[in-house]
Amino acid sequence: MDHLESNPVVVPPANWVVNATLLWKNRRHLAKTALIAFLISLGIAFVIPKQYTAYTSIMPPDSNGGGATALLAALGGRGGAGLGGLGSLAGSLLGTHSTSSLFVDLLHSGTVSGHLIDRFDLMRVYRKRYKVDAAKYLARHTTVVDDKKTGVVTITVEDEDPQRARDMAQAYLDELNQIVARTATSSARQERIFLERRLVAVQEDLERAQLDLSDFSSTHSAVDIKEQTRAMVDAGAKLQGQLVATQAELGSLKQIYGDGNVRVRAAQSSVDLLQREIQKLSGTDAQLVSGAATTSNPNELYPPLRQLPRLAVPYADLYRRVKVQEAVFELLTQEYELARIQEAKDTPAVQVIDAPGVPEKKSFPPRLIVTLALTLLSEIVAAVLLLMKRSWNRMGEDDARKILLRDVRRSLPRRLLKGGA
Repeated sequence: MDHLESNPVVVPPANWVVNATLLWKNRRHLAKTALIAFLISLGIAFVIPKQYTAYTSIMPPDSNGGGATALLAALGGRGGAGLGGLGSLAGSLLGTHSTSSLFVDLLHSGTVSGHLIDRFDLMRVYRKRYKVDAAKYLARHTTVVDDKKTGVVTITVEDEDPQRARDMAQAYLDELNQIVARTATSSARQERIFLERRLVAVQEDLERAQLDLSDFSSTHSAVDIKEQTRAMVDAGAKLQGQLVATQAELGSLKQIYGDGNVRVRAAQSSVDLLQREIQKLSGTDAQLVSGAATTSNPNELYPPLRQLPRLAVPYADLYRRVKVQEAVFELLTQEYELARIQEAKDTPAVQVIDAPGVPEKKSFPPRLIVTLALTLLSEIVAAVLLLMKRSWNRMGEDDARKILLRDVRRSLPRRLLKGGA
């Protein structure tokens, strides 16, 4: 019993105590490591480019509306018509998905990202060689989230330039509006397209009819057949009355003075002149020749009286064509404006709740957190290396682990051990 009391059993310290003692003995080294790591981490935190975040939120229209339904049908029918991956969305769009889910898919589509890459030259900004890599980078810095309860869609864009971040968020809204307007195929849109084409054709027909009427009127001096006929009849009646009076006066002068008198010859000249005027006014009843003028004298203002009935038929036909085309054009114009108004009502419109603004503060990186995290990580690595070094030194030369590591080191190429030099 006395022997046992004189030689007490020594209990070895716990492993954590040994490790803590080792770290405490190397506290100066660890402190220097922490200081150096802190300075390096601080430099890294300031070297990391700043990121600015622009936000915008929109409220899609009611998914039960006719415009949205037509949009879904359009996407289903145009899957391979040049809209990229939009056609593949048709199956889900026609199901239970809401309009907000539709807009989220549209904003993530290759069509929208491709337009943004071209518009802002993002391949140069992101320093990417291929467009697909720029699209992936853009997708990582763009977040589109829809609230299942309210249907509000929030678009978040991160970029190193705050102004570009704001412009890109606005560009997402512009592209979404363009896609919705382009793919909306409501009945009002189809009617508007039909009326638009008909208006172009009717306008051409109207211009052609007006040109034909003007050419006919210019060639035959036919401005207004009814008024011209009335004027020609009145003029012919006056000339005929003057001719009768002059012939009566000529007969009286011949009985009194004979045929050789000066007054008789003057009266005869007046009769001859009136007869020529009447004959010229009356004209001939010859058939009209296409493209030929009815008056032989270009200075004459009216066509011959006997040709007026012949001119009335083609003139009335041309005039009727002009009036018909004018009536059709006016009717189609009214219908076209109504179709445009109805199309605007049927097309889903993106309602902006919060317009994107230029961010004032950076959103990344959090420099203090980055600095502290890197410093802490460096300190942990330094502590682990100290513990590993002590374990290595305590191994015997015949330790299997030490022998294995030495064999592995010998088998590695020298160039790899020297850092690839």
